[in-house]
Amino acid sequence: MAGVPTVFPTLLYRDAKAAIRLLTEAFGFTQVAVYEGDDGSVMHAELSYGSGAVMLGSKGRGGAFDTVMADAGPAGVYVVVDDVDAHHRRAVEHGVEILMEPTDQEYGSRDYMARDGEGNVWSFGTYAPQV
Repeated sequence: MAGVPTVFPTLLYRDAKAAIRLLTEAFGFTQVAVYEGDDGSVMHAELSYGSGAVMLGSKGRGGAFDTVMADAGPAGVYVVVDDVDAHHRRAVEHGVEILMEPTDQEYGSRDYMARDGEGNVWSFGTYAPQV
């Protein structure tokens, strides 16, 4: 499995299609796959960024994961980016709520935080954990 991510944040959204638009247009993710149900809900989507990815779907579509996540609160996701300031500018241009402007951290990272339309906190920075 060397070089292949083995951990994938998985989020459910009331409006998964809006989340996909935000993640691709404002945050620069690439849409890999989107599977919709007959009612237009997102049954499963995969979006990539660099060597990582996030999976998401619509809330209220049924199934075990949807059931156990029904009362879950917002999540936090960290994404490594090369140019924090350019990434931040793109998010601002798309009207994303910025929680923390690009900031140099004492441990050497430069990062910023934003909130998506459903309360999840997305952090983008230069720190890359060594795993």
